[in-house]
Order: sequence, then structure tokens, then C-alpha cells
Amino acid sequence: MTLAITCLLGLLAALLTWRRRRRCAGVPAGLAVLLLVAVACGPLTAQMLSGLQAGLPASFDGWSARNVIVLLGAGTVRTPSGVEPSLFAQGRIATAARLWHACHAQAGRVCRVEISGGDALGNGDSEAAVYRKALLGLGVDAADLLLEPRSMNTWQNAQFSARLLHSVGAQQVLLVSSATHLRRARLYFAHFGIAATPVRADWLNAMPGWLPSGANFMLADVALHEYLGIARYHLYQRMGWNVRATKAGAL
Repeated sequence: MTLAITCLLGLLAALLTWRRRRRCAGVPAGLAVLLLVAVACGPLTAQMLSGLQAGLPASFDGWSARNVIVLLGAGTVRTPSGVEPSLFAQGRIATAARLWHACHAQAGRVCRVEISGGDALGNGDSEAAVYRKALLGLGVDAADLLLEPRSMNTWQNAQFSARLLHSVGAQQVLLVSSATHLRRARLYFAHFGIAATPVRADWLNAMPGWLPSGANFMLADVALHEYLGIARYHLYQRMGWNVRATKAGAL
């Protein structure tokens, strides 16, 4: 998206130059160059990522009597051997398993993992079902796994998980996802009355350098997607387009 914006600014500058409006063309041309340097060379990308990831913990030890670790889906891939978790899901799955083992090691604790994710990519199996197999392979007890296999996006992750978490009487809810995703995910979960503690499964850094990097454009797009999702939530909330929020602290 950021690369497309840069290209559009460049095309606008070229069009204005062709129409002999060179003075006006300087504005989009300058913005295109500025955006290219700021994003592709890293400084703006780094700031965008920092605004999403700062302050998020990678671990947790404040377990309650009844705990649920909510694992948010990050896609699946179809391989010759079947449907498997995507590359981006591996860290989330490993983190959820690590947290479950840490909780399970403490006597008298109920420790469950809720896997939230449907088949948004149309690969033939839900993220919940696919990730379940991976968690079983990492030693998580089948009896402690809760599946939410219908959600197609983060909003539905929160909406459908709220009902499930309420039904099992969760006292402590941990939200496991990518660091860039957690700010928006927590916002959506809070809308449905879930006060979740975030635990990041990964971390993204920009790649600073004097030469433009395509990777920085990709990272900027990841961050921009999250900021737009947050902005859309607040816009919809102001316009009354979101479903009614659940009372804060209901869970």
C-alpha cells in the first residue's frame, strides 16, 4: 500500500509536468521522494512499528485459578502433506504452548488454550483445527483445548471468543498474537467485554540503511493495516455502526 501511494504520487507529478504545471508537480514529487526515503530507508517504518509494539510483554506469570490462553489465527497453507499452520502462525503456536506448560506446572490451576480462527483462506480446514494438531504435538492436553473455528477476521475472533470465554468462566484471559497485531486485537476484545492481557509471540524491526529496502515497504504495510483497523473501529464507534459494546469488565 505504501509503495502504491509512492508510485501514485510519482505518476501525479509526471502528469502535472506533462500538462506544463511544473510548479504544482513539485509537491507530489517531493512527497514521493520523502515517502520513499522515510519508508524504504527505515525511519518512518521503525516509528510505525514502535507505536504498535512498545510495552508488550513476551511472558506472563500472574496465573489465576481459571485461565484461558487465546491463540489468534495467522493463516494456514496447503502443502503436499495437507493443510498446515502458516509461517506467521508458528511463533504464536509456540508461545501459546509455552504459556500453557508454565500455567500447567502450577498446582491447582485450570489452564486452557482457546484457538480462534476459521478457514478464511479457503484451504479446506479451519485455523483452529490445524493449530490444534500442532499444539497436541507440543504436549498440550487435548482436554484443555477449546476451538472457535468460525471467525474470519480479528473482529469475529473477539466476538465469537467472548461467548466461549464466558461459558467456561475464565478469570484470567491471555491474548497471544504478533506484537503488531495485539493493540488492535485488544481493542476489539475490550469492545466485547474481555479484559485480556497481551503476550506477544514475535517482534518486527525495520531495516535501516542508506539504500531503499523492499522489506521496509512490506513492514510499513503491516503497520499501516493495523493503524487503519484501529482508526476504522473508532470511526464506526462514533457513527454507531459497531455492534453494541459489552459492558467493560463483564468478563
